[in-house]
Amino acid sequence: ADAPGRAAPVPPGIEGLTAREREVLDEMARGRSNDEIAAALSISPKTVRNVVSVLFDKLAVHTRAEAIVKAREAGFGGS
Repeated sequence: ADAPGRAAPVPPGIEGLTAREREVLDEMARGRSNDEIAAALSISPKTVRNVVSVLFDKLAVHTRAEAIVKAREAGFGGS
């Protein structure tokens, strides 16, 4: 049985993410740009680009839109 409050199973790749990757993914799911994410998390834009690249690999996606879909399915990007 699913855990209480969980609407859907976690998409593949989400469980293995680091805390930083989860932070960046959450910001992506909120529609923020890399520069906005960098400012929000007090990290460099280059670091954000690197994390986004790793996220694409871990989530097995090729576009930001695909990553955002998976993130939102997993509950990221909420208020």
